[in-house]
Amino acid sequence: AKAMVINMKKIGFIGTGNMGSALARAVSKKAGGERLLLANRTPQKSEALAIELGALPADNRQVALEADFIFLGVKPQGLPPLLSELSPLLRSRKEPALLISMAAGTSIFRIKELLSFSCPIIRIMPNTPAAVGEGMLLYSAGEGVSEQDLEEFRSLLSDAGKLLALPEEQLDAGSALSGCGPAFVCLFAEALADGGVLSGLKRQDALLLAAQTLLGTAKLLLVSGKHPGELKDQVCSPGGTTIEGVRQLEE
Repeated sequence: AKAMVINMKKIGFIGTGNMGSALARAVSKKAGGERLLLANRTPQKSEALAIELGALPADNRQVALEADFIFLGVKPQGLPPLLSELSPLLRSRKEPALLISMAAGTSIFRIKELLSFSCPIIRIMPNTPAAVGEGMLLYSAGEGVSEQDLEEFRSLLSDAGKLLALPEEQLDAGSALSGCGPAFVCLFAEALADGGVLSGLKRQDALLLAAQTLLGTAKLLLVSGKHPGELKDQVCSPGGTTIEGVRQLEE
């Protein structure tokens, strides 16, 4: 019955860049492409994604008037003009839409201010691994978001990765870790691979070793629930190469 409810909802995306399209792909697995309305400033992008997902290409007006859940996939600086365009359309609806904003650093209060009226809003901070179903999605719900809305929202995004509810004042800290984190992890992965190449490995092999080692270790942390220090100690033999590497990294 719950799946039926989700299948009845229309889901709109305004902005189908890297993050918007990653979430649209995840949502299409749950809701089916035929319930998705995709709009983008450059229509070719949303049209190509609509073909891929069996979704409907749309414009901002159509999304604002027809979608029950509206994902705002625009950068923070793009939000004021977009909300000023959407405000009269959203206000004219009989049933309010649920807005889901992924604009970094823009509070729910500020979004309501820009809209100049009150409607249910969820702020989310996804990260790029959502594109392969291993994202970390942080979210914070504003006033007026019902428990049923939240349940449907979580279900729609469950194929994008893990979801974590945070108080809104912690979203910026959380997104500095999981949102910016992939860049830091990629630097570390590249450094590991460089070390492998320096030691005589082919670049392709070194990258595979680095990436799978990161993936496996992250899974070990999550599944075992052990402290990273304990897992590190399990690899460090007395006087061995690992503890020497640890010493060099600590320096």
